Amino acid sequence: MQIIFSTQLLFAALVIGSIYVLVAVGLNMVYGTMRLLNIAHGEMVMAGAYTSYWLFTLAGVSPLLSMLVAAVLCAGFGALLYRGLFRRLLNDSKFLARLEGNSLLLFFGISIVLQNVAALLFQPTPRGYQYLDGVIQVADASITENNLLALVVALVLCGAIVLFLRFHIYGLAIKALIQHRQGAMVVGIDVERIQLLSFCIGFGTAGLAGSLLSMMQQITPFMGFPFTIASFVVVILGGLGNLLGGMAAGVLLGVLETYGVALTSPSLRSVLIYGVFILVLLVRPQGLLGGRRLAR
Repeated sequence: MQIIFSTQLLFAALVIGSIYVLVAVGLNMVYGTMRLLNIAHGEMVMAGAYTSYWLFTLAGVSPLLSMLVAAVLCAGFGALLYRGLFRRLLNDSKFLARLEGNSLLLFFGISIVLQNVAALLFQPTPRGYQYLDGVIQVADASITENNLLALVVALVLCGAIVLFLRFHIYGLAIKALIQHRQGAMVVGIDVERIQLLSFCIGFGTAGLAGSLLSMMQQITPFMGFPFTIASFVVVILGGLGNLLGGMAAGVLLGVLETYGVALTSPSLRSVLIYGVFILVLLVRPQGLLGGRRLAR
């Protein structure tokens, strides 16, 4: 019982859950608007982490600034991918016939390329840096400053995303495209522009999450894959295309993972994540927070 009510564990669960939300919201947005399964999403986390690492190491740039650079670079890469590859493929009837399977294979190839390029440029050796590593005592919890900063930034960004989706014209257009593609086209929504925006937001938020992670843990060229898997679990938990449900699911997964590891063993972390994934698929395939199937 003492573990369950531990402030330390609750804080750790909120930190990792908020990171999962940032990573997964982009994956869910790309899938919701275009039905593309981005298995390379975690590599944007890796790219954002290396951006902050090198800017801090070589120029002393604070991660609070470099995370903006990481977001812009990853969003730019997403825009290049969309304009150079996926825009044409989305207009190809042969590609659309097997859209999800084909996109999974394409993104898997992109993932392998990005991992190996990073390993070639930076070496597979884990790297890290110290930033705001002081300890703050809150009740019975010892909280590092960088973890607290990451939580605050992630919560602010999640709030901004919610407001964007609810009130901004482009946010409303994204939700409309997710809910009914043909209906969105009928009412005059520029589908190509919204798809490009979804790519940029999705890739950019993943890069920003990587910058936050770089303050708290070591980074490697292969660090992205576990976050890709966790993001897919969050998307399934929240419901495919359900962005707000995915946010709640990210926090839920963070709680399940943190408390599950504390009650069992750190070596069972992957087992817990995959176990939740399989259980949800068996019991409620549309997701714990998902509604009816979205129309394309």
